[in-house]
Amino acid sequence: MSSVLISLFGVGKDLSILQMSNRGIVVFLLALLLIRIAGRRSFGLRTPLDNIITILLGAILSRGVVGASEFLPTIITCLVIVILHRIIGTLIASSPRLSRIIEGNKVALYENGHFNRKKMRSMQVAEEDALQGMRKGALTENLKEIDKIYIERNGEISAVRKEH
Repeated sequence: MSSVLISLFGVGKDLSILQMSNRGIVVFLLALLLIRIAGRRSFGLRTPLDNIITILLGAILSRGVVGASEFLPTIITCLVIVILHRIIGTLIASSPRLSRIIEGNKVALYENGHFNRKKMRSMQVAEEDALQGMRKGALTENLKEIDKIYIERNGEISAVRKEH
């Protein structure tokens, strides 16, 4: 049995194309399972917390495919990261204070008819970036129709139209 597994998946870094492909198939299927365990949040909200899981899973799982790390510890590490992500996500959902600490707050870039240049510099957002978010979100190019423009916690720019 173990000789069959070794011939299919190899050992160490000296892998054939077939062995690396077989590892890729297994990692793909495991990644699907891990993503299902992580939940929709991990690939839907795109907050810094959610981006961390994407980066870590990709980096760690790739080590298992190319044989740079042992396969089982690689998978267990990814499972631990996914469970940690779920725990932190649950805590964030139940605690607005913790949510602000981990993910921050939205920041108003435009309000009362003026851009807040100081906040824009600190958020590294150019006026054209804010206008692009306004056009995309509020479907207008007319700033007179806009009440506020925000940079959201996930980095997206959104605009709120004035109430008529």
